[in-house]
Amino acid sequence: MSNLDYGYLAKLVVEAQEGNKDAFAELYAATYQKLYAFALKYLHDTYLAQDALQETYILVLKNLGTLREPTLFISWLNQICFRICFNMQQKNHRFTDNILQFNDGIIDNLHTEKTTPEEHFVDDEQNRFLIKQVLELPFSESQAIILRYYDNLKIDEIASFMNISKSTVKRHISSGLARLKKHFEQYG
Repeated sequence: MSNLDYGYLAKLVVEAQEGNKDAFAELYAATYQKLYAFALKYLHDTYLAQDALQETYILVLKNLGTLREPTLFISWLNQICFRICFNMQQKNHRFTDNILQFNDGIIDNLHTEKTTPEEHFVDDEQNRFLIKQVLELPFSESQAIILRYYDNLKIDEIASFMNISKSTVKRHISSGLARLKKHFEQYG
């Protein structure tokens, strides 16, 4: 979506907010391909990706009137799609196979060979606790961390999706990991 004309899209958003259905159709046509590519990469399933986009554009259509700054349409759209994909993945328990591993050693790989049901239970509880902590971070930090460590996206892919620079992605990840580390040090 980096090659889009944001001024033109903002104009389409205003027209769509005023009820112009053709303007919304044009917004859809301009953004669908890259959003679908992200959803497919995130969900690893063509049907789920299509469902995610359907839900995304339904929410966008219903809530377009609430968008106060039309130039932020792409960012807003990306955030909606990300949340829907994340929720779909969570509902389908697909994220439990991809355990968050921090480069700075905050948490070791939690998904190791377990010999007892108790160890499996503790592992699952730790995973739920960890994802809860990540989701409590500021949105941009949690989004960057999830995309990087749960979905194994590259920094440039995350930057493209979030419509920010690579250095900003790195900053979001770094500050998010620092907050998590501080939290874990503080509360054990």
